[in-house]
Amino acid sequence: MKSNSSLNPPYFQFTLFADFGPLRYLFFILCLFIYVTIVSANMVIILAVFLEKSLHQPMYIFISSLCVNSLFGSAGFFPRFLQDIVSDSHLVSRPLCFIQMYVIYTYACCEMTILTIMAYDRFIAICQPLHYHSKMTFKWVQVLVLVAVLYPVFTIGFCLYLTVRLPLCGNKLNQIFCSNWPVVQLSCVDTTLNNIAGQFVLVTIIFIPLFFVLYTYLQILLVCSRRSSEFRGKALRTCLPHIVSFMTYSISLFLEVSLTRFEAGQLNPSVAVILSLAYLIIPPPQ
Repeated sequence: MKSNSSLNPPYFQFTLFADFGPLRYLFFILCLFIYVTIVSANMVIILAVFLEKSLHQPMYIFISSLCVNSLFGSAGFFPRFLQDIVSDSHLVSRPLCFIQMYVIYTYACCEMTILTIMAYDRFIAICQPLHYHSKMTFKWVQVLVLVAVLYPVFTIGFCLYLTVRLPLCGNKLNQIFCSNWPVVQLSCVDTTLNNIAGQFVLVTIIFIPLFFVLYTYLQILLVCSRRSSEFRGKALRTCLPHIVSFMTYSISLFLEVSLTRFEAGQLNPSVAVILSLAYLIIPPPQ
C-alpha cells in the first residue's frame, strides 16, 4: 500500500525549462523589464482614472478593472517565473503551486468576463444611445464588475478544490507554471468529475462570452451600416481595438487550454513555452 506522501507529493517539478547557461540572465532581465512595464503601465492608468473625475465613466471603470486584474495575474506569474529562469532547480511546493494555479486561472477568466461587459457597454452606447445613461448607472456598473469578478473566483475555486482532493502518483509537470490539467493527469483515480467541471468552465468563460461579443458587434455593425460615414468611423475607432484584442486573447487562452491536453513530448518545447506565455505576458490592449 502506498504511503500518503507518495500519493500526495510535497512538491512539483517543472520539466519544460531548458538550460540556456549564461543566456538565462539575459532572459531574466528581459522578463523583469516586461514585468516592470506591465506594473508601471497599469498603475498609471489606474491612478489617472481614479484622480481624474472626468474619467469616472463606465468605460474607464472597466478599463481600470482590467488593469487591476492584470496586476493580480502578473503578480501570480512573474515572481515565480523570474526565480525559475535563474534557478537550477525548478521545484515548487504543493501549496504554492495550487495558489499560483488559482491566481493565474482566476486572472484569465476575469479578463474574459470584464472584456465581455465592456462589449455590452459599447453595445448600449452605440445601439441604444438615448438609454445609455439610464441603463449604465454607477450602481449597475458596480454590479457588472462584481459579477465579472465573483463568477471566476467561485468557479475556479471549485475546480481547484476538485484537483486538490485528488491523490497524485507523480510530481513532474511539463509546464513552466502550475496548470490544472497536467496536475489532474497525475491522479491515481478517476478524474471524470474534474474533466466535466473543466469543460463547463471552458464553455462559460470562453465560448459563451465569445458568442455574446460577436453578437453585440454584429448588432453594432448593422446599426453603423444605416448611419452616416462619420458615425461609422467614430464607432469603428471605438470598437475595433476591443474586438481585435478580445479575439486575440480568446484564441491565445484557448490555445493554452488546448496545450495542456497534449502529452509530454507531443509538442516542440519552444512552441509550448511561447503558447503558454502568450496570454500572460501580452495582455489585451484597452
